[in-house]
Amino acid sequence: MKQFVLFVLIFLFILLIYQMFILKRYKKGKTKKQLSEVNYLIYRYHIDMKKVNYQRLLNVVSIVSSLDITVLVAITFLFDSTFIQLLVALLLTVPIVMVSYGFIGRYYKKKGLVKHV
Repeated sequence: MKQFVLFVLIFLFILLIYQMFILKRYKKGKTKKQLSEVNYLIYRYHIDMKKVNYQRLLNVVSIVSSLDITVLVAITFLFDSTFIQLLVALLLTVPIVMVSYGFIGRYYKKKGLVKHV
């Protein structure tokens, strides 16, 4: 139970930080650039930005990114050695991100919000 509460607290903290510092620029339109995660989804899964609500997509990306970081932290804390923690974090970062963004891409593809290439 203690680990679950810690997991939820870490998730909420990372989500808050992500929302406050990273997405704040993109939501208010202060920059013409798109978030790199959004660019990845457009390139890999052909998301049609004319059909997608950009604010909602940013919220989904922030939740998934926060969950990825939280899962990675939880997995690395299972090991005692700092070297093993670092090694596990380095090895699992890319697969966790690819799987989670794969779920987002398939969700938007299922909803029909992709370009037909």
